[in-house]
Amino acid sequence: MNVDKDTCIGCGACAGVCPVEALAFDDDGKMECDKDTCIGCQACVGTCPVEAISPAE
Repeated sequence: MNVDKDTCIGCGACAGVCPVEALAFDDDGKMECDKDTCIGCQACVGTCPVEAISPAE
């Protein structure tokens, strides 16, 4: 998944639904995705209230 850090509000909703804990806060309080852990289920995409997460291309 790709996280638009300019749009991310750091609410953590995406991390709460990730079944493999691939999303975590960075040093700036924004989400980042560990692409090696991510399974591409896209649960986080529909959960983000500001649409800051999109599927990887």
